Amino acid sequence: MTTNDILKQFSRRFGERAEAIPLDAIARKSLDRRTFLLGTTAAGLGFTRIVGATPVASPVSDIDDPSRLFSLGIASGDPLPDGVVLWTRLAPEPYTRDGGMGEAPVEVAWEVASDEGMTAIVQQGTAMAEAEWAHSIHVEVSGLEPDSWYFCRFRVGDVASETGRTRTAPAPGAMPENFRFAFASCQRWDHGLYTAYRDMAAQDVDLVVHLGDYIYEYRVSGDRLRGGDFGVLPLSESNNLDSYRARYALHKTDPHLKEMHRLAPWIVTWDDHEVHNNFFGGLHWDEPAAALLLERRNAAYKAYYEHQPLRESAKPTKDGVQLYRAVQYGDLLGFTILDTRQYRTIQANPCDEEARAANGGYCPDVMDPERTLLGAGQKEWLLDSFEHVTARWNVLANQVPFSRIDYDGGPGQSFGGSENDKWDGYALEREVVLNAMADASTARGFNPVVITGDVHANYVWDIRRDWDAPEGESLVGTEFVGTSISSNGDQALKKAGHFTTSCGNLRGNTHNHLYDNHRGYVLCDVTPDQWTATYRVMPTVEDPDAEGFTLTSFVVENGRPGAQTDATCTPEG
Repeated sequence: MTTNDILKQFSRRFGERAEAIPLDAIARKSLDRRTFLLGTTAAGLGFTRIVGATPVASPVSDIDDPSRLFSLGIASGDPLPDGVVLWTRLAPEPYTRDGGMGEAPVEVAWEVASDEGMTAIVQQGTAMAEAEWAHSIHVEVSGLEPDSWYFCRFRVGDVASETGRTRTAPAPGAMPENFRFAFASCQRWDHGLYTAYRDMAAQDVDLVVHLGDYIYEYRVSGDRLRGGDFGVLPLSESNNLDSYRARYALHKTDPHLKEMHRLAPWIVTWDDHEVHNNFFGGLHWDEPAAALLLERRNAAYKAYYEHQPLRESAKPTKDGVQLYRAVQYGDLLGFTILDTRQYRTIQANPCDEEARAANGGYCPDVMDPERTLLGAGQKEWLLDSFEHVTARWNVLANQVPFSRIDYDGGPGQSFGGSENDKWDGYALEREVVLNAMADASTARGFNPVVITGDVHANYVWDIRRDWDAPEGESLVGTEFVGTSISSNGDQALKKAGHFTTSCGNLRGNTHNHLYDNHRGYVLCDVTPDQWTATYRVMPTVEDPDAEGFTLTSFVVENGRPGAQTDATCTPEG
């Protein structure tokens, strides 16, 4: 298939590039007002007035209400034993083209303290927020103590952000007695409220791992669950830099999401909707026909970096964004963060049952050895990383389901679904990764765990080296798939006669332990001896007062692959 053929297929599958909204349709303030120093009346959203603070000389044009300067909150991420990334973006008018900031650079002070009152300052400095990067700040703090909680804030003049909380990773070689983190994905703004984050905030987690679909690019239309005047730009389809920036602002002003960023550090990676549905990145971007797609991709990549607590190494370049990486938590836990979008070849063509039957349940194109989900560089890095694992638990933080899934439900086999978008659509590469992981885990004595998002449902799978082996045999590790925060809303729960929970062997898949289509997230408690995955779900994402509850939980024991249920799992409906 030629590049032009791929581009035509992309166009047919995903539609033509939508027209950008004219800038004159967006409400904007004039840019000819006097400049002034921030630090006037402090009454508004997400800030504190610092009495007696030393002013930071940062003239800013055209800000009517400086108290809203930190409307998008603050965040931290990618912890190291001696430091962490601190993030904010100045945006007093978050839903407009420039966030209400104009073109002037702004000097921003930052502080890290060992106490919540911010009296024991341990690190501080200044950084420049520039219009080119949407007045976002990414500060890589170092010189901190390992495995320790810290507090942080930003300041412009005497206007400060809220005080955030973050935690460094344990020192190399350390073996913490316990570690608690949550993982989440898929938070379509117009499908439901982010009340799952309110529940998560009550769990006192050390870390949040977000596996992608932080935003959705679709146009927002119809009834919305959140009141407010958001203007035109953040509700239009995200297809250029202004509209992607506004969409992130729409998400980040949600109080529950903002609070969860404030309370704990995050590790983030993306899936497809940060760019476009079922996005694949393995194109020859220098082809003339790819120009519009490249423009959209670059805008999406830039906006993603501008709105996440990522290091300088992830800053977009002409070659893309370096997102695959490793984050180590002593000898207890190691995260291997994958990027299964940027380098993948296009999804295999769909096929009929006859073609699948002739190819072991897969569409013929799936078995092309040139197909890749990871790309050559990331694949080599991943396989090499298995040979250097030192942690007791090695985690693949991954976007799309890794385990083989038979959708037939009968005597036949059907893998990959209609879109061939998951690892089943890249089955040969999956087996290379699986075999390397199995060999290395046996040789080095670590426990493989895969955590996954994307599919808006809860699953638990045993990972098998031989997928057709009898139940309980050929086990390598465990895959925990978490449902969405809000995507698909309450739709599946409202379908008459549609079951919401299945406790094992879904559609005859003997390596399956759970299927559930509530909204929520997965809470993980990790010790040297066992991993407990607790599935926290919401009864609805339409009621702002809804309370989360534990659906079920599963345990993986050190040295014993596969999940064992730790609570009653009862089918509903």
